[in-house]
Amino acid sequence: MTLLTRRNALKLGIAGSAAMIAARPASALVQITVGGGDFRPLPIAIPNFSSSDPQFGADVADIVRANLRRSGLFNPLDPASLPAQVGDVQATPDFPSWKAAQADALVMGTVERGGQIQSSVRVWDTQQGAQVVGKSYGTDANSWRRIAHIISDAIYTSLTGEGGYFDTRVVYTAESGPKANRVKRLAIMDQDGANPQYLTDGRTLALTPRFSPNSDMVAYMNFEEGNPQVYLLQLSSGRQQRLGSFGQMTFAPRFSPDGRSIAFSVEASGATNIYSLAIGGGQPVQLTSGAAIDTAPSYSPDGSQIVFESDRGGSPQIYLMSAAGGGANRISYGQGSYSTPVWSPKGDLIAFTRQSGGQFQIGIMRPDGSNERILVSSFHAEGPTWAPNGRVIMFFQDPGGNDGPALHSVDVWGRNVQKIPTETFASDPAWSPLRT
Repeated sequence: MTLLTRRNALKLGIAGSAAMIAARPASALVQITVGGGDFRPLPIAIPNFSSSDPQFGADVADIVRANLRRSGLFNPLDPASLPAQVGDVQATPDFPSWKAAQADALVMGTVERGGQIQSSVRVWDTQQGAQVVGKSYGTDANSWRRIAHIISDAIYTSLTGEGGYFDTRVVYTAESGPKANRVKRLAIMDQDGANPQYLTDGRTLALTPRFSPNSDMVAYMNFEEGNPQVYLLQLSSGRQQRLGSFGQMTFAPRFSPDGRSIAFSVEASGATNIYSLAIGGGQPVQLTSGAAIDTAPSYSPDGSQIVFESDRGGSPQIYLMSAAGGGANRISYGQGSYSTPVWSPKGDLIAFTRQSGGQFQIGIMRPDGSNERILVSSFHAEGPTWAPNGRVIMFFQDPGGNDGPALHSVDVWGRNVQKIPTETFASDPAWSPLRT
């Protein structure tokens, strides 16, 4: 099947409390207006996918429905209430019956499992009686859930004009055991919590994992030698190595957008400064200097700037500097202290953790510090990480007491907070780019 363009494209409008978000492309195909309490998720009908194995078709459709529901932008209708319980990807829908079922959009799909998994999907605008997109997909038979995520991304993109984020993974710190003596090891899973795998054995603490742009490398903080040191772990081979010997402690690693270098903090002689190092060798380049604690560097998407955390003004705040180092400008001016800044993949926003009034808060601001908005406020919430489309943030939250941290997500409109299921307690999430 080929992509067909709808004749009368509708614009995705972001209004009200999300006025700080840049205007959406005119090619967006369904009008979704986010305006605080007035927002209504788009009703979408997704019958079970047709298949020679009906249960398999139902399972794939269930994952697609769950993905779209969690996004907060869509309201998948109850399959039992639909005019047809199994989709027919070859037929033109009877649009009056689907409109009568209150469906503004309709997904018809088929999926078969063999040496590979093959699927075809068509998305329809029932109000206009027109096809929005029609495509075919294939994936490895051992990764059957991926086909559902790929289809979810196609639906999300065709109906919102935004990139999808479902065919992604999250690396995080899995925590288990008693609160006073937690085992902390690296783990990786699909963005919906499925397919968890453990990457380290828990003999030493492993914290703050960060993906490389190609998703094959993870930089993290390892306590194997007593003090924290930055290590690199290659996912495809399982090989890992220490980044180098640059000071008593190295921590807070983050890859550059091109994957050729890594920025991190070095504690030496009582000072903590930010350095960068080319992957594969060479000497680190010092980017900040002085007696302050400079840490948590994050590159802009074009690689030209770094946002970071520093207490050079007396309390932890967010600063911006050239990726080559030099002078830095403070951009955070709200009440309280700021930490863990992370640049959005779209370049339009910076997420952060703020502590104020006895609360931890997850917020966003423009790169110049304007239009600051708090999305989540709780007893303990920190460590934001961006979905690759720059419209959803994952973070971890610890309720205190005998319970442990858990992963949550929230969209940039401050709506739709979701808990992400994990086998263990979980912290320090990092979201991968879309898989290829």
